[in-house]
Amino acid sequence: MSTKQLTMIAMGCAIGTGLFLGSGLAITTAGPSVLVSYAIGAFIVLLLMGCLAEMTVAYPTSGSFGTIAEKYVSPMAGFLVRYSYWIANVLAVGVEISASTVYMKYWFPAVPQICWILLFAILLIYVNLKSVHTFATFEYWFSMIKISAIILFILLGIYVLTGSSHAEMGPGHLTNDGGFLPFGVRGMWIAVFISLFSFLGTELIAVTAGETKDPDTAVPKALKATVFRLSLFYVVTIGIMLMIVPWKSAGIDQSPFVKVMEILKIPYASGVMNFIVLTAALSAMNSQLYASTRMIFSLSREGSAPAVFGRVNKHAVPKNALAVSTAGIFLAGIVSALKPDTSYSFMMGISMFGAIFTWFMIFVSHLFFRQQWERNGGRKLPVRMMGYPYLPLLGAFLLLCLIVTTWFTDFKILLQFGVPWLLFLSLIYWISKKRKRRSV
Repeated sequence: MSTKQLTMIAMGCAIGTGLFLGSGLAITTAGPSVLVSYAIGAFIVLLLMGCLAEMTVAYPTSGSFGTIAEKYVSPMAGFLVRYSYWIANVLAVGVEISASTVYMKYWFPAVPQICWILLFAILLIYVNLKSVHTFATFEYWFSMIKISAIILFILLGIYVLTGSSHAEMGPGHLTNDGGFLPFGVRGMWIAVFISLFSFLGTELIAVTAGETKDPDTAVPKALKATVFRLSLFYVVTIGIMLMIVPWKSAGIDQSPFVKVMEILKIPYASGVMNFIVLTAALSAMNSQLYASTRMIFSLSREGSAPAVFGRVNKHAVPKNALAVSTAGIFLAGIVSALKPDTSYSFMMGISMFGAIFTWFMIFVSHLFFRQQWERNGGRKLPVRMMGYPYLPLLGAFLLLCLIVTTWFTDFKILLQFGVPWLLFLSLIYWISKKRKRRSV
């Protein structure tokens, strides 16, 4: 893959419901201070991408951070990272499909959510079974659609704020209704957690590093471009949104982007925007299902997962790995039936543990990697993380604080799911290692 494809695919995977729907949840949590929340989230991701760029360029492999954790920290660390990243993507598919049912309510409010979940599940499974060879091209163009829509939204927002007669709109919305920090620093900090969900997918660049032309150049360029562009898109877009729509009007009953179009009363614009955000969710689902399928497939081929997940069909698709990776879709169906009003935030909470744990381990792996690389006298690193070891430690510390914070919020499901998950994985690893010793 080229730098252009890598950047577009990573941005496309990250630009899903995190921006188009999750931003509404973040706004209702923090108010206008959500802008600071997204800035802090972008800073954490910038540190993460710096560490990842250094390690990936020095040690390019399709296994990426899972292989690096195994090599430089411990085999068990690699095992935990790979399976946690897999479950994060599996559950993230469920988050996206939960959001898609919210979008469909715009046109069909009376149709049960489970109908849309089943329809999109069939569509996604079909695409992943039949068109794997077109994945990069498919995601490239769908990413282009999403990014073009955001750019048009920004341009339209700037025009409305500067060149129209809507005098009631503007920076005043950022301080009305309780001020810039209506929920205090606590609300702003909790929204950082939500903002990180918006940046999930940027690490996909590292997953594909082993199949990249000239990774020494392509990977760091793609990582930097992705982080800076995403940060700009999120902060600028949400800032414009908050100046057009009072923050109390944001929510997760529909996309804030659609609400903006409804308020501006542009003919058919809200329907078109709703279609675009639906497309964004389906595109992100496709990327995440692809990533989770390939992760469990690679684990099987390496002997860390049942051999049945390493089999492929006539189209060279690991169909059994795909089947088990659709678990998030069906979990979303169950959750939407039991908790139709909170299914999105619930699915986000359980999906985020695997992602944040993986990111935390990337920082830890970088600390071990740099020590061993310098001790063993490896080649000069083409890319070096600035501020080592202080900035990687800061990134790990901020993530750890966010994980602990969730216990005192509505997202405590993250730890309620995550701690048993790590204990379960540790038990599986111990049993498999013991069996291997006996078979030797």
